[in-house]
This record gives sequence, C-alpha cells and structure tokens, in this order.
Amino acid sequence: MCTFACLSDVSSILLSRSQNCNSVMRKDDLVASLLSAYEDGLCPLLPDLILRIAGICARITSKAELLIWRAERLFFLNGEQNLSSFLLVDMGVVKYPTYSCIVSDQIFLDRNDLLAYEEAMEVAQLIDQALDEKDDKMVLRCVSVADSRVQPNQCTTSESVPFFSCFSASWIYSKVVSLGVSFLERENRYNDAVLLLKRLLNCYTRDGRRGYWTLRLSIDLEHLGYPSESLSVAENGLLDPWVRAGSRMGLQRRILRLGKPPRRWKIPSFAESIKRKITEVRIQGRPLNHETGMKSRFYGESGEQCSVEQLALEYYSAEGGGWQGVHSESGIWLTIFGLLLWDVIFSDVPNVFRTKFQTAPLDFGTDSFYILRQNSIESQLQKIQDGMGEEILITSWESHKGTSCNGVNWDRHSLAELRAAVTCIGGPCMASLCRHLAQDYRSWSSGMPDLLLWRFNSEYSGEAKLVEVKGPKDRLSEQQRAWILLLMDCGFIIEVCKITPC
Repeated sequence: MCTFACLSDVSSILLSRSQNCNSVMRKDDLVASLLSAYEDGLCPLLPDLILRIAGICARITSKAELLIWRAERLFFLNGEQNLSSFLLVDMGVVKYPTYSCIVSDQIFLDRNDLLAYEEAMEVAQLIDQALDEKDDKMVLRCVSVADSRVQPNQCTTSESVPFFSCFSASWIYSKVVSLGVSFLERENRYNDAVLLLKRLLNCYTRDGRRGYWTLRLSIDLEHLGYPSESLSVAENGLLDPWVRAGSRMGLQRRILRLGKPPRRWKIPSFAESIKRKITEVRIQGRPLNHETGMKSRFYGESGEQCSVEQLALEYYSAEGGGWQGVHSESGIWLTIFGLLLWDVIFSDVPNVFRTKFQTAPLDFGTDSFYILRQNSIESQLQKIQDGMGEEILITSWESHKGTSCNGVNWDRHSLAELRAAVTCIGGPCMASLCRHLAQDYRSWSSGMPDLLLWRFNSEYSGEAKLVEVKGPKDRLSEQQRAWILLLMDCGFIIEVCKITPC
C-alpha cells in the first residue's frame, strides 16, 4: 500500500477524479475514501494516478525487511531507535553526548545466541499485544513457552560482563514469566503464580528483580492461607543482598505484622528503625471531586482547580513558612544527578558504549556502574560534599545544554531552580543522595517525595525540605516509605502533608 507524502497529494488525486475535496477532512479519511472507491470498482485507475504523483515506488521483500530490522537491533541494541537516528543527528534535532566506544567483548556469543534472543523478543512482543487485547489464551501460551525455556544458571550471556545479561534469551523469558505472574494474580490463580515465582527465584540468583519476586511470593502465600511459609519467605528475603529499597521495606513490614507470638517471640532488630515517627502536616482544602479511582482535585486560593500537590505548594509558600519550591517527584533529582556526575557517566569504560547514539552507558542502573567507576564517583562526590555542587552544576549545564542524557530533562526545570535546590540542600546531603543513585539507580530512581522546597538564609546558603503529599484516601507506598526513611538517615528535613476536605 502506498503511503502519501502529504495531504495535498491525496487532494490532487481526488480533484483529478472530479470529486469534491473538503480541505478540512483528515488525511486518513481522504485515503480511506480513495481506497473504498478502488475496492468498489469506481476508480480502477487509482494505481496509475498514485504513481503519476508519487513517482516510482518500490516495495522491499520480507527477507530484506528482516535483515534491516536485525541490523538495527544489533547496532542500536534496543527496539526504539532505527536508521532515522542518523538523520535526526544530521538535522540537529537530537544531540548525543561525547564519549569513547571501547569494545573488547561481544554481546552475543554466536549466531545461535542472537537467534535465540530474537525468538525470545517475539514471545515478549506477543504477550504485550495479548495483554493489550485481553487475549487470555495467548497470554497463557506465551507464559508457558517462556516458562519452559527458563533454566537455572542461564542468567547472563557473558560471565565476564554481567550487564550484558539483559541481551540474553533467558532474561527476556524471565520478563515474560514476570508478566505472567501479574496476570495470574489478577485472576486469583495464586497457586500457579507461586510456582512461577519460585522458578524465577531459583533460576536468577543475582538479579535486581529478586526483591519484587520475593515480596510477591510472600504475599501470594498468605493469600493461599500459608502465613508461616509467607513469613519464612520474607525473613529469608532480608538475607538476600539483591532485595533492596521498597521491596525490602515491604518485607520488613510483613515480618512485623506476621511475626507476632506464637509464630515469633523475638522482635526483629530493624523494628525500631522502620517504626520511626515521620512528621505529618495536615491542611484543609475544598474538594472538587470524590469519585473513586480518580486523582483528588481541589480548589486553590484563587478559586481555580488544582491538584493536591499544587494546593500544598500554596500552603508552604504562605502560612507554611514562606518556602519556594516545585512539584518534582523523582524528575528534578535525576536531572541534578545526571548533571553533577556527567563526566563520570560518560567516562571511558570498556563495553558500555557500543555506538554514538546512546544516552547512557549499558551498565547504567546495574551494580556494575558504581563498581567500575568507584574511584571517580567518590572523587566527584567529595567535591559535592565540600560545597562545589553548584559550580559543577553550572559548568555541566552550560557545556551540555540540550544534549540527550538518561534522566536529564532540560525543559522541566530552569537552571535557577536547580541551583537553588543544590545550594539549599547542602553538600553532605546532596553527596549522600547521589551516592545511593550511583550505587543502585534502578532501585532508587522512583518514589521520591512529591515536593522539593527551599528558602534562602543568605545569598549563598539556605535550607531545603522534602514533602510527600497525600490526598484524603492516599497512603504511602513501600517505595515512598523506604525513600523517606533513607532521606531521614541522610540528614534531610522531610514530612508528609495530608490534605483533608473542609
């Protein structure tokens, strides 16, 4: 089927057929009108009319199309980029960072390894489509195929380069099985979900997803009426170094709830820590809606509709203490982290950069990121701790403005806002936060408090506060609770602001 270059081409064909052409019609509607006329035999010369305007057209074979797809997959190592990336760079639409590509190891061991990976990707695409279309039979079929091909000790394609594991067929199949677990849980098929979770935990002993799998296993066992086994799973999970952040918090809270006498008589050592009091502030607002499942909306001071976060910002800027701030969640922190550690992120490390079209190294978000750069990361964090954060931020902003980098959003926050945040947070807290992101970006890149507030005491010093905002029916997630306690340990001032209807 020919794809018309522009609306005027379609209009020209309609005019050549002496039909009225409504200029306000959408291009898709005009094309549908032409194709309908051709299929009904009213316009047998349509192909000739198209060729006269579009020129010579060629259609590549399915084999050639597969070859191009495979070349793109091998080159870009993802399903998002294609050959248009070269054009976008040449046109100046997209700018990638400058770094060195030092390749010493191959991602795929041989052709069979690549073909197995491609086959796994097809299964993953099928289950995504089946979930969207609510095709339960196809979902279960994909899960069955993936489950049969997940084997113990097949976690990585290369033991010497562990962050290549996500390019293995086994890793892709584990994603499919994880989707299957969520599907089975929604269907209340907890026995089947438990079997899949146990297989995943048995096969993938060094994986950042183990925390999620362990938490789900403990929850599903309780659903089945096995509280003692659920408790044992949670306790063993805390001994696993791959169980982190929100998942770890969730398991600790389950242990405190399930581990009461007579199941357990000893109070866990972490009980006092996670039961720490979190400062709460309550403010009232005039609600706009009370509908279940909808995000709470309120009327602000000006009488206009606003979210709970905007209502909280209004409170903190006035009677709440004269704070300035932004509704940031994790976005502003990832931007600051990217700017402060830019030179470290794009430093010369073997095998992490394979093309000139990457926005982050391949090991970004894995344990390898910190391990391979520990000295340079700690050196940069020391500068931040010593008060050089604002200077580093300004230099990085001016040097790389507009360049694509994972986590950095150039448009959402101004340089003035970022400078204020870094200055008022202070070196020690900022360095501590960046260290946690560098060590485990995957676990800590989400769940940060909603608001970042600051106020200056002088031109070069100030204070900051982080606020998690909750509507009338909202409660803290395990990830949010884990962040709050971590930030308290880092020295941040933090509180929960609860909005109640007046």
